Amino acid sequence: MGAIGELFKKNIRQYGMIIALIFISIFFQILTDGILLKPLNVTNLILQNSYILVLAIGMVLVIITGHIDLSVGSVAAFIGAFSAIMMVDMQMNPVLAVILSLLMGALVGAWQGFWVAYIKIPAFIVTLAGMLLFRGLTMIVLNGQSIAPFPKSFQKISSGFIPDLFNGSTMHVLTLVIGVLLSTLVVYQEFKTRKIQAKYGFEQSSVWLSFAKSAALVLVINAFTFVLAQYNGIPNILVILLVLIAIYSFVMNRMTMGRHIYALGGNEKAAGLSGVKTKRVTFWVFVNMGVLAALSGLVFAARLNSATPKAGTNFELDAIAACFIGGASASGGIGTVIGAIIGGLVMGVMNNGMSLVGLGVDWQQGIKGLVLLLAVGFDIYNKSKTS
Repeated sequence: MGAIGELFKKNIRQYGMIIALIFISIFFQILTDGILLKPLNVTNLILQNSYILVLAIGMVLVIITGHIDLSVGSVAAFIGAFSAIMMVDMQMNPVLAVILSLLMGALVGAWQGFWVAYIKIPAFIVTLAGMLLFRGLTMIVLNGQSIAPFPKSFQKISSGFIPDLFNGSTMHVLTLVIGVLLSTLVVYQEFKTRKIQAKYGFEQSSVWLSFAKSAALVLVINAFTFVLAQYNGIPNILVILLVLIAIYSFVMNRMTMGRHIYALGGNEKAAGLSGVKTKRVTFWVFVNMGVLAALSGLVFAARLNSATPKAGTNFELDAIAACFIGGASASGGIGTVIGAIIGGLVMGVMNNGMSLVGLGVDWQQGIKGLVLLLAVGFDIYNKSKTS
């Protein structure tokens, strides 16, 4: 028990929100008479929150550097409008249109990153201006009207599913197979980590604790894939999300770029003296945010099957809240991609659960605001205890 307590204490940000997510899910599962975790609703949860989770991955990098981006909702709307003109009005090939849309998102990010990194205008001001600018451009480009419908192949980004190669009748067999493969990967990774720790003489957790952690992950993975297999299987957007999570987690945990981002957010002057090119890092973090905002806009447009002037409203608030709830620090230097995803899922489950039990939007907004305040307060309380 002492080992478990010590492990939890060292990873309180990460494990605390995982436990909170589990309890919130159980709470709403009971209140909704089992509707929350039904296969159809679990799939809807993924589809409804996918674009916020994409934004949260980029936003957590911005927050770790000590900045903020208020423009992502407007940028998502602008890129959605931009893609609609290419695919619907100009009948452009969807693949080419998606590539050009992502490049436009990178240009938007570079524009904002330039003002923040090199001109030293606070990110709050730059992105607030961007929020107004790109919302206005969206209305101009769309002329105040919606553009629809998108090509069927483009819509599959948000509404499509991986086909079942095994042609299961009542179950999506491929989804179950993927669950088993992921479980095997988890066990192998845990074994490999322990082997490396032993080789270099690093401190290791007990064997039974490693086994318990692996068993819990395997259980969650297979339960999740079993639920999805009862409907249509794994959505295409979930594959995109998993790839993004894997790439960005690797970059932040294993690559020099990730260490530079953490160093910049921890202490910009010290990072600069240590050889980190702080301006360049800040610039590329905003370019990355622009690309992910563009991807979010494409995902939302594909799900809605329409580009509308009001798209992306409050996306930035949900993305920022997901990061802070997931353990990112308001002062920078702290946060994880997985934490942002967990924070986004907490918000998504709460939204879905409150809607299912019939709570009005006014109550939902108030409760989400309170949860965000408590999450940031918890962060400050922890920092005061350790300082």
